[in-house]
Amino acid sequence: MKQVVQTLKTGVVEVVDVPVPTLHDSFVLVQTKKSLISAGTEKTKIDIGKKNLLQKAKARPDLVRQVLQKVKSVGLTKTIQMVKTRLGAPNPLGYSLAGEVIAVGGLVQGLKPGDRVACAGAGYANHAEFNSIPKNLVSQIPKGVSDEEAAFTTMGAIALQGIRLADPKLGETFLVLGLGLVGQLTVQMLKANGCNVIGYDLVRNKVDLAEEYGAIGVSGKTDLVQACRALTKERGVDGVIVCAGTSSNTPIEQCGVVTREKGRVVVVGAVRMDIPREDYFKKEISVVISRSYGPGRYDPFYEESGNDYPIGFVRFTEQRNMESFLDLLAQKKIDVTKLITHRFMIDEALEAYSVIEGKTKEPYLGIIMDYDANVSVETDHSVRRHFQNVENDALGLSLFGAGNYATGTLLPLLREIDLVDFVGIATATGKSAQNVGGKYNFRFCGGDIDSLLSPEANAVMVTTRHDTHASSVRRILEANKSVYVEKPLAMTVAELSGIHKSYQNSEGQLMVGYNRRYSPLTIYIQDHFKDVYGPKIVNIRVNAGFIPDTHWIQDPKKGGGRIIGEACHFIDLAMALVGAKPISVYSAATAKDNKSPLLNDNVIISVTFDNGSIASIVYTADGSKAMSKELVEVFGGGKSAVLNDFKDAICFSSATKRSQKKLRSQDKGQRNMLNSWVNGVLSGTPVLDYESIMFSSLATVLAVESLTVGMPLEIDMKLLEPAGEE
Repeated sequence: MKQVVQTLKTGVVEVVDVPVPTLHDSFVLVQTKKSLISAGTEKTKIDIGKKNLLQKAKARPDLVRQVLQKVKSVGLTKTIQMVKTRLGAPNPLGYSLAGEVIAVGGLVQGLKPGDRVACAGAGYANHAEFNSIPKNLVSQIPKGVSDEEAAFTTMGAIALQGIRLADPKLGETFLVLGLGLVGQLTVQMLKANGCNVIGYDLVRNKVDLAEEYGAIGVSGKTDLVQACRALTKERGVDGVIVCAGTSSNTPIEQCGVVTREKGRVVVVGAVRMDIPREDYFKKEISVVISRSYGPGRYDPFYEESGNDYPIGFVRFTEQRNMESFLDLLAQKKIDVTKLITHRFMIDEALEAYSVIEGKTKEPYLGIIMDYDANVSVETDHSVRRHFQNVENDALGLSLFGAGNYATGTLLPLLREIDLVDFVGIATATGKSAQNVGGKYNFRFCGGDIDSLLSPEANAVMVTTRHDTHASSVRRILEANKSVYVEKPLAMTVAELSGIHKSYQNSEGQLMVGYNRRYSPLTIYIQDHFKDVYGPKIVNIRVNAGFIPDTHWIQDPKKGGGRIIGEACHFIDLAMALVGAKPISVYSAATAKDNKSPLLNDNVIISVTFDNGSIASIVYTADGSKAMSKELVEVFGGGKSAVLNDFKDAICFSSATKRSQKKLRSQDKGQRNMLNSWVNGVLSGTPVLDYESIMFSSLATVLAVESLTVGMPLEIDMKLLEPAGEE
């Protein structure tokens, strides 16, 4: 399918051919009929993209702080690689469209194939022939509303949310600052609400258009303060809705002057907000920043998971704002036809963006993107790039998922291995598959896991979100292919049991990305203890850092929590250091914020092993960032060792004898692990034995269960057998 994307590094906009996105349970697959270019927002993206690195840094100081923090934690080289990957990735453009439902997920109610719908959401409702969109960002189009009109729904919801926050009363006077698309829609809805409206913009033809919608127009050449005073009998306006986009502080300063005592200012557009205290303080003016389309925006619980807010507590969510705007269109209280200045087919996207970049010197406002009505969803969603055969002695490798870790760490290392030949790549959205596939010379971009099981591939690497791991692993094993899956292998005992069953009948190998056991410093410590045959004590402290509850890893269904998602690394590391299998696990957690055991990220995990060794893992999200993240201590046979953040290790043999190994940069073992895994698959000898993988995975799942039951739990492979079987 065709999609419009922009590369952040260069700012270049292009139309690319990508696989159709994957449909999830709470999503709707929509064929786009019309989409609307948001001239203000999308022009800002393009302008930032065309800046050099220094200019980008000045425009986004928040991202610069994140980069500097990353340098401290993983080093300069890895940070540069990650930044280059992020800048080189394609970013979808567009967030407002109208289309037809092609398919619905299993948890979607009230929609069916063939329904006409309006859709919203950056990253979802893009300029693309097909989009997979969360159900709460989809609204049915009423009869009498055209696809072109419905394409304005997202912009309408943005305008409507600003108006709701302003709480206009019949007969009040409002000033609308900035008369772009959102400003024009705001004018019309305020008029429909029975308000007097003053519309202000620097561009005269936009003011003229607002006057056609019933506003009293004021252009840039007119003294706005004097005009507002004259039009309100010196009282001042009841409120201002700021729809402008500018780095200037003038709009906020003007609002304080023209607004009456106890009036209100609602900021919808992106403007500077150095609020002058004098005017706002003396008049006690209320200032509110509008959150895009309304309640639910930026909340993954609402948007991605499809959970609605009860109408008795939240009357107008972003979806209900969309519905309200569509109803206004159906009732002919809003007219968007006059806002349309240009129409382009998706193949002409570059011409469309040349208009908003000012290359054509044409006045513009609403730009509609149109799509070929004859395009259909094909059974095979793959996009074939080239056809050469995999070398006989090489590992034909396909990739399912292309997130930050896969693109920033795994793929650069795999590309250095001569024995790896990239075959197919598939991602949820399709656009990232096309970009990463081209960068690493994959043969084709697939649409789903099944498309990657081609004869050319000997193995498939799974780097998707945690909730997809178990089912993907089973599908790959059942196709008799080897699989590497990023941790965790699974999130429940039942999922592990299913994998166990599939593995028993498969010719493929199983590998989990427990990379820390392959670090040069881990191997250095193992060698130090090679002649110690008695039990060992391992103490691991993980200063993991805070992750907000809204992050997907904190979602019980998608991520399973941080113990499932990350603490598994340290259970496996302890196994590697003591050289034994775990036989029991006991966990205790702080009583913090009433978190469920599954999501608690302040935990102590105690593990006992079959050779008498014990391990204690302290995993906390409440530590200082100034402290190193990972500290490992090992004791046994009169020897000790300390490993600090996989940068240096000290080994002690007696009161006076010690040795130390320092690395030039942090090495958590990914390079060694991948080389060993590739050679293991090609030679037929697994680098990590199956039982070890299953014991560490069981121990992790049972560590969380131990938090629930409050007691130690035995770790036994019999747990993987179906009930009733010996």
